[in-house]
Amino acid sequence: MSRSATLTLQPTLPLIADNNRLRLFSGSANVPLAQEVARYLGMDIGPMVRKRFADGELYIQIQESIRGCDVYLIQPSCHPVNDNLMELLIMIDACRRASARQITAVIPYYGYARADRKTAGRESITAKLVANLITEAGANRVLAMDLHSAQIQGYFDIPFDHVYGSPVTLDYLASKQLPDLVVVSPDVGGVARARAFAKKLDDAPLAIIDKRRQAHNVAEVMNVIGDVKGKTAVLVDDMIDTAGTIAAGAKILRQEGARQVYACATHAVFSPPAIERLSGGLFEEVIVTNTIPVAQDNYFEQLTVLSVANLLGETIWRIHEDSSVSSMFR
Repeated sequence: MSRSATLTLQPTLPLIADNNRLRLFSGSANVPLAQEVARYLGMDIGPMVRKRFADGELYIQIQESIRGCDVYLIQPSCHPVNDNLMELLIMIDACRRASARQITAVIPYYGYARADRKTAGRESITAKLVANLITEAGANRVLAMDLHSAQIQGYFDIPFDHVYGSPVTLDYLASKQLPDLVVVSPDVGGVARARAFAKKLDDAPLAIIDKRRQAHNVAEVMNVIGDVKGKTAVLVDDMIDTAGTIAAGAKILRQEGARQVYACATHAVFSPPAIERLSGGLFEEVIVTNTIPVAQDNYFEQLTVLSVANLLGETIWRIHEDSSVSSMFR
């Protein structure tokens, strides 16, 4: 049976439901999250017509005046990635042509982020391509959560607010009062993320899994750097896709004597065979957030889904009021 939880935030400024400059719209990728954000802000999601032509083309029309308004478009570019990304671009274009004062693309999950540099000849950098598309469509600002690589912010020549889902996860883990914690990075590339996570957990010790990837979505685990024997290991990553990396990490942690293994990730991509790997008994609990909607068929006993709606809502309000976003994470 799955569980859910929400980070409790108290608005730092009064939320005015009838603020006529703030408008919130949702794409089709994650309507429940957008509805939660709207409730936090004390407002409704704006009306919009969305339909598809017989050949698959999308049509979008904003059904209220947004002239001179600050518009926030909530749309993660999750599966189906191409459809959801194209929908976001069309929403941006529709708002630009409707004379919105400022358009902020709120992208809880930024797709195509894994190709963020060239590692071989004649390959694309899709993270940069998507940044160009969003900017050229007419977005004035981007708000994203837990980018696969933080340097993706530099691909944009418009303001970019990068927030993290870790406060939600940390709040939940603290409530569990787990003993003898060790935070584990599933690979060398995630060390900075795991170190920051460990610091917030009363400076918990850090371990690193040395992993060598032979192909996309195929991981080979080599060894563990650090002491995990008899401890509660918390594997921390930005996303779980096929779960090959995190499941292989859990196996070696068990072999090295970890008493319990928890998995924490912001984005539940959950491509097959992720559910089989995650529900196979390797983990006491798999903790994710709702940046990507989890299909009903993908729920399993050890899964906990935390809501980032309050975090996104507070960030949107602070951007709208020109107050600090970074102070939320100090």
